[in-house]
Amino acid sequence: MDKIVIRSYRGAKPIDWHDLKRYKDLLYFMVLRDVTVVYKQTVMGFAWAIVNPLISMLVFTIVFGKLAGVTSDGIPYPLFSFSALVPWTYFSNAMNASSSSLISSSSLLGKVYFPRIYIPLTPALSKLVDFSISFLVLLVFLFIYKQTPDVEILAMPLLILLLVATVAGMGFWFSSLAVQYRDVRFAISFLTPLLMYAAPVVFPASLVMEKAGYNIYLLYGLYPMTGVIEGFRGALLEEKAVPWDLLSVSALSATFILLTGWHFFRRTERYFADVA
Repeated sequence: MDKIVIRSYRGAKPIDWHDLKRYKDLLYFMVLRDVTVVYKQTVMGFAWAIVNPLISMLVFTIVFGKLAGVTSDGIPYPLFSFSALVPWTYFSNAMNASSSSLISSSSLLGKVYFPRIYIPLTPALSKLVDFSISFLVLLVFLFIYKQTPDVEILAMPLLILLLVATVAGMGFWFSSLAVQYRDVRFAISFLTPLLMYAAPVVFPASLVMEKAGYNIYLLYGLYPMTGVIEGFRGALLEEKAVPWDLLSVSALSATFILLTGWHFFRRTERYFADVA
């Protein structure tokens, strides 16, 4: 029988890639459990993954598209908003679940050994199922509005990777903080709507450049969801192009959040069993 030696480190623990690979099957079953538990004993099941962004799209179209007259760069507002709501819904749901994942799994922290990093990583992967379902609905919308994506659709894997990296990085940060400071869970529920309206969900990022200039527009890209959402629109819609300058800034920001989140998680995980 293999022996596992757990050592104490003053700073962040070094990444044990062999350990992560060894428990990859556990990660698979954790993701599978997360997917099945969410919709267990529900009547509509996975249809909720479609209803949520569709209702939001309807509300945004009426309030912002019709009443407020928010510009959509010449794109039909239902398509404009839904193409942003697909990545945003994944981001908000996965970030909320990841942030509270350590607290909801506190009973395991002091009993069973496995890579703790898998706990906040699980929602980031399991919510991709909902994302895939709503993305298929988005493809139907593209057909309805007779949109034919060009070669820039090849950027979609990069955009999804950037989206998952952002969620994972923020999940590492917030889940670690939530174990030590329970107020973080309440702060996240308050912060999520603010983050949505800060992202170009109901308005185009070009509006920021028009009102504040190009430099502020690039700084706006430090919020990773800015580049992701505008990238989704550019990759899928004929009237838009992928804003590579904005996307580059968002990619650097997402990478920074992911790496620092990982480092902070590894640095603080030795306290999890004591305070959870």
